[in-house]
Amino acid sequence: QVQLVESGGGLVQAGGSLRLSCAASGRSFSSTVMGWFRQAPGKEREFVAVISWGGGSTSYGDAVKGRFTISRDNAKNTVYLQMSSLKPEDTAVYHCAAAPRLGSRLGYDAGSYDYWGQGTQVTVSS
Repeated sequence: QVQLVESGGGLVQAGGSLRLSCAASGRSFSSTVMGWFRQAPGKEREFVAVISWGGGSTSYGDAVKGRFTISRDNAKNTVYLQMSSLKPEDTAVYHCAAAPRLGSRLGYDAGSYDYWGQGTQVTVSS
């Protein structure tokens, strides 16, 4: 079992930056692929970023590539999402998720993830 708690969301102007954190409790965090997804009102959940258990491999959704960076600190059981050059279309609830079934593979669809945090709201004003 893995419990996930996100923090760091808020209101920011377009062009600004935010860093989201996701604190994990439970066993095997350091051997679990972690991802970030987001969901805006009236839209489907969207893949944002994923990181391998060791942090050596990452991948990003096209909408955030070049602007967002995912990282993790296994000693602190925490995964981060550094968001820069934010746009109004980045406004959404951001969720972190854990995918213990993936092993060493990266996952891009929500169905690959078994554990989810409650989400943190990010609002970007124009």
